Amino acid sequence: MSLYSSMNTALSGMNAQSRALGHISDNVANSQTVGFKRTDTNFVSYISESNSETHRPGTVLARPDFTNQVQGTIEQVENPLALAISGQGFFTAALPVGTNADGTKNFDARNFYTRAGDFNRDREGYMVNGSGYALQGWPVTNGVVDKTQLTPIQVKEDVFTPTPTQELNLTGNLAAGGTTNQSTSIQVIDTLGRSRALTLSFAPSASTTDNTWTLSINSPEATTPALGSINILFGKDGAVDQPDGTLAEFTTPTGTVTGTAAAAGSPATVTFKADFGQGLQTMTLNLGSFGVSGGLTQFASTGASGLSVNSFEQDGIPLGSFSSVTTQKNGDVRINYDNGQSRIVARVPVTVFKDPDKLDHLDGQAFLRTTESGEARVVEAGEDGAGLLSTRAVERSNVDIATEFSKLILAQRAYSANTKIVTTVDELLQETLNMRR
Repeated sequence: MSLYSSMNTALSGMNAQSRALGHISDNVANSQTVGFKRTDTNFVSYISESNSETHRPGTVLARPDFTNQVQGTIEQVENPLALAISGQGFFTAALPVGTNADGTKNFDARNFYTRAGDFNRDREGYMVNGSGYALQGWPVTNGVVDKTQLTPIQVKEDVFTPTPTQELNLTGNLAAGGTTNQSTSIQVIDTLGRSRALTLSFAPSASTTDNTWTLSINSPEATTPALGSINILFGKDGAVDQPDGTLAEFTTPTGTVTGTAAAAGSPATVTFKADFGQGLQTMTLNLGSFGVSGGLTQFASTGASGLSVNSFEQDGIPLGSFSSVTTQKNGDVRINYDNGQSRIVARVPVTVFKDPDKLDHLDGQAFLRTTESGEARVVEAGEDGAGLLSTRAVERSNVDIATEFSKLILAQRAYSANTKIVTTVDELLQETLNMRR
């Protein structure tokens, strides 16, 4: 009987609109949730019989219509670890599920995916978002990115291991015809990361026309302060004539000091050793090249001093303590130290799917891969269709309150209209029952 069919249709309409109201209420409640993706409603009609002569009322079903591919607003925040994806893709995350016997954190074996990039460090140093999911990335060791595995990113507040000084580079000029001793103090790093003073003294020869200087190297903090000396010859005073003012030859080394053999264009370096209490430490002082106007030269000086140091560099790095951690646009997670150094510990990739709307929704704005979504492809940010990373930013919910309120009004009216049909059918059935009187 069509009356019963009409009532069933109206009841299915009420049920479908109630589901739509559920989707709307979920959207409105999460309008300020970071990385949330709204759920629209797709109404599907089911017909029991319909042809050119007969049409019987069917039913309607409300299916969720996910918007995982719809971009939310990217908003800048003060959090230096916050990340947002501008475009397609997801962060790969791990879910902590307890602690191992050795005290390390244990994670679910499955990979989870999220757009919620409000990451912060937890007490173990893992980068977790507001829902507790730990960000995963490619580990980086000595600057080499290992793309064969994804691991939860952990930022440890360890120290930066010091590097002792091995090479020094000096660029400067000694005044031609100088008659007074000249010196400069520099700092080097010992094997324990401590800064040590080093003095380079230049003494001219007795003759003002002689282009020879004696370099003496001393360190008051070494077990033997006087490290040695060596003569530096400029221009035509060397065994092989060189252009005036350029390095020509090293002669007469003493102590721990030695110099390289003279050859036009070859490096002019002086090697010496110092013991700062941990054994002899070998260092090499680079003064430029023989016969080349660069490094250490001897030309007329326009200043009051007979020695002008243009630049000095040494490759030693002192001990460094943890200072901060930041993220880069290419996904690099960089730890900064108070000695001016930094180290990259991981790189954050972007995971893309063929059909991200078919991912399974989980608590905390997370998703799981399904057969319908396709395989997860883990790629560099900005490559192979993946979105770009925005640092110090989060992606807000893609819910528009005004649109949701408009849908709310329509769902309310549609639900009320279906109740009217139920009421009308009820009255008609009552009239049918009264026919026997």
